[in-house]
Amino acid sequence: MNVSSLLYTIPSDVYPSPPAYPVVSNIYTMLSTFLYVLAGLAVGGSSQSIIREDTAFYGQSPPVYPSPNGTGLGDWADSYAKARALVAQMTLEEKVNLTGGIEADSSCSGIIPAIDRLNFTGLCLSDAGNGVRTTNFASSWASGISVGASWNRELAYQRAVGMAGEFRAKGVHIALGPVVGPLGRITTSGRNWEGFSNDPYLCGALASDTVRGIQSVGVATSTKHFIANEQETNRNPEKNITAVSSNIDDKTIHELYLWPFQDAVKAGTANIMCSYNRINNSYGCANSKTQNGLLKTELGFQGFVVSDWGAQHAGVATALAGLDMVMPSAQPFWGSNLTQAVNNGSVPESRVDDMAIRIIASWYKLGQDKEFPTIGQGMPYDLAKPHQRVIAKSASSKQILLQGAVESHVLLKNTNNALPLKSPKLISLFGYSAKSFDIYTPWGGGWNGGQESLAPADLSNGHSQIAANGTLISGGGSGANMPAYVSSPAEALSLRAYEDDTNLWWDFHSGNPQVDQSSDACIVVGNAFASEGWDRTGLHDDFTDALITNVASQCNNTIVVFHNAGVRLVDQFIDHPNVTALIFAHLPGQDSGRALTSILYGDANPSGKLPYSIPRNESDFGPLQNETHPDGIFELFPQSDFSEGVYIDYRAFDAKNITPRYEFGFGLSYTTFEFSGLQVSAIEGTDTSAYPSKPIVEGGHEDLWDNLVKVSATVTNTGSVAGAEVAQLYVGIPNGPVKQLRGFSKPVLQPGESAVVEFELTRRDLSTWDVVAQNWLLQEGDYGIFVGSSSRSLPLTGTLTI
Repeated sequence: MNVSSLLYTIPSDVYPSPPAYPVVSNIYTMLSTFLYVLAGLAVGGSSQSIIREDTAFYGQSPPVYPSPNGTGLGDWADSYAKARALVAQMTLEEKVNLTGGIEADSSCSGIIPAIDRLNFTGLCLSDAGNGVRTTNFASSWASGISVGASWNRELAYQRAVGMAGEFRAKGVHIALGPVVGPLGRITTSGRNWEGFSNDPYLCGALASDTVRGIQSVGVATSTKHFIANEQETNRNPEKNITAVSSNIDDKTIHELYLWPFQDAVKAGTANIMCSYNRINNSYGCANSKTQNGLLKTELGFQGFVVSDWGAQHAGVATALAGLDMVMPSAQPFWGSNLTQAVNNGSVPESRVDDMAIRIIASWYKLGQDKEFPTIGQGMPYDLAKPHQRVIAKSASSKQILLQGAVESHVLLKNTNNALPLKSPKLISLFGYSAKSFDIYTPWGGGWNGGQESLAPADLSNGHSQIAANGTLISGGGSGANMPAYVSSPAEALSLRAYEDDTNLWWDFHSGNPQVDQSSDACIVVGNAFASEGWDRTGLHDDFTDALITNVASQCNNTIVVFHNAGVRLVDQFIDHPNVTALIFAHLPGQDSGRALTSILYGDANPSGKLPYSIPRNESDFGPLQNETHPDGIFELFPQSDFSEGVYIDYRAFDAKNITPRYEFGFGLSYTTFEFSGLQVSAIEGTDTSAYPSKPIVEGGHEDLWDNLVKVSATVTNTGSVAGAEVAQLYVGIPNGPVKQLRGFSKPVLQPGESAVVEFELTRRDLSTWDVVAQNWLLQEGDYGIFVGSSSRSLPLTGTLTI
């Protein structure tokens, strides 16, 4: 098929052609793919035949046209006025040039060219949500999953400010993050580690803080990947197999997968990145329901939509469906073809005007028209050639980097007061993730893809569950970042041994090492690797489990640490009587070893909590353990049916009465806390009618964000050392899951000190999506209120009646 024919491809959410007026489905409850397929096969052919044409799926994603123009809502008004004035001076070709990337001598992930005569300086878009990538003189920040484990909104904001300073110094206008999709539906999904949590409330709150922090420095955020992008397998079309379709109903998409995007839009994100996958069999960047309907109409999004790199598969179809910018190149679908489509009437010029205005308005809104560093000034294409040295890292970020690494750690087991260590005379250190990786140069394998820790065997034997060549500070792929240095556990423990006159033994390679019986403690450090581009092959590996049990059989104080890019099962060893402590460090960034050592010795009190659940067995996840593959009649069109609805992670475990090994929100401390004094009160004078009625603002109906209820409780440190506790608020919404996270607060308390934590519940927090009314419904009835330290330790309970 040639370019011109592709340009006019009809999107699969249109049947037979896009209408000239908005279409919003009153009842958007999707029938199963199977029923649609039966309809598609009704004329000739057996229901067992392999589907070979995507016409069988037309109409599954409701069409929403035309694409809404940005209006300049709220604090966008001034930026839109300036953008309209500038765009009015552009030729059609100049406007089109704003909508597609070009090749350039730069390591920016994408470049939009300048328009010199109008003093538009162009745009550099660059990876990623955990720090600037593919350059030097930058930092490796704690990854998204580590921010989730911190449950610390202020720290998330400070991290975002620090990261943004590095992006800005490098001349990057748009940071390609944060990640809120994948949310984490599939446990083995390769990119879960880039996001914050598989709970939409926790994910959305931390995304909001990240957006606000990055954009406060004048760098735009690209919140991604929109939407239901929950697996890496078949994420892109390959040969004659299409990308996987996430088949998702209206209620589920609103209550889970759209929720954190809604928080990001409310926080003002300037950009949304559409995803590789299909949604109800319409490609993410050509899906008018999700882009025109959910994002630009329902959420009132004022920024622009950019494609993921290579995610555009049609020309006119994507333009009409709400895509505003394509990366990394305008070709083959846009560029001169988009100009031709306007000239022949296939795409209204008003649509291109809106693309350009949205892009330029974002540039103005972030203040990038004034005193912004030269585009891509610190992003040389080849570090082996002479280039301008731009030192982006800042001494002012050191403490934030370290604290982010510290709060990345979650203490899951601590028997016999094994931790903190008490003046040990001999520590025996084992495990491949204790040492630094062997090579770290711009020419070393995987240096800009987070794969430095992969050993040759890991690369040659398919996709490994572990990275055996050294400590894991981030996951792999475009979300990886560039450490200025690496503090490994071995290095940090060596420095501490020098200070304390402690002896160290170590063995980073053997799976069955011998242990000196005079060891005060044996520390085993393993990891669980994940990367963009593929999904994990399992949730535990035999080598590491055997290493742990082999050491524990010889050492009665075995402390286990994992650098884990997601869920890691522990039941193969956790009940061994000599395994006294377990820490999930997640992906702490460049200060990994320093942070771990401060926790091991009690210089820092662990305060992290799990942003997901850890079950006892893979089978507890049911079909949500692994990704969907092409099979049967869907051999060419892989289908992933989200038939579980909103019941993932702790929602599913609660519904099925499954007791996890460690529940969502769990984490130990070196001190103890008590909860008391629950107070629940409705805020006087608030509107509790069934549906919101105020106009759309950024983030949806204005009154969705009205505070309706106040909840407070007292947290007391009853132990002997200072520590931070995450007070968690869960709500039981009628006709929904048993409980859902709806608030959290993390006070730092001295021994004996108490603090009152306060939560405000909005209309959205208490509502459920009504698929008939197409609105958020605030039901009459009783709502359970639960406060405590985890999703299954909730000593304070109350009832709210609406």
